[in-house]
Amino acid sequence: MLKILIIEDDWQISDSIKEFFAGFAEITQVFDGLEGQFEALSNIYDLIILDWMLPQKSGIEILQRIHEERSSIPVIMLTAKDDIEDKMKGFKYGADDYLTKPFYLEELKMRASILLKHSGALQSENSIAYGEIMVEFDDQSVSNNGEKLEILGKEFDLLVYLLQNQGVILTKEQIFDRIWGFDSQTAITVVEVYMSKLRKNLKGTSLDGNIQTLRNVGYLVKKEVK
Repeated sequence: MLKILIIEDDWQISDSIKEFFAGFAEITQVFDGLEGQFEALSNIYDLIILDWMLPQKSGIEILQRIHEERSSIPVIMLTAKDDIEDKMKGFKYGADDYLTKPFYLEELKMRASILLKHSGALQSENSIAYGEIMVEFDDQSVSNNGEKLEILGKEFDLLVYLLQNQGVILTKEQIFDRIWGFDSQTAITVVEVYMSKLRKNLKGTSLDGNIQTLRNVGYLVKKEVK
């Protein structure tokens, strides 16, 4: 499931967003700037919803750190500031979208969906292809030249995550968090085990040799040349 971090000191607003996004994403709530910055930089999220005015550290300060260290994570700023100068400042420091309070939850979800589709975290289509490999999301099947491959469960999730991030270095920690979750009792070495299984099942396909292991870092799938 998608993972969204809400950094908002207004409990009512935060709870309303969490309730409205139920079933769409797993929500983590943080209510002050210092804890929000720590959470944003320590764990892996698909989207961050960030309030501008926060106790202990402002949303803009947090935004700058996120942009410096986790620039691939989309951020929606929430604020009562509606001056064009404030909006420009938010975008300057790395905000991907900007919503002025009060706002409609339907609009927030729509904007979040657009950003998640652009980042590849939310599928806008029913399949993804790489060369002769076709991955179908509806029935969670994988085929190569029309021949079905036995890639199931977590191995299927791993393949999808890799294909969604072609050309991007994924650390073992990122993969573990996405597929198993930080609260899993499984050891992080499970990533290597499943990567080995996946490579064996992809032997002789267009992905064979295109999944690179970066020692002590993680993995990288070469972008498909079309």
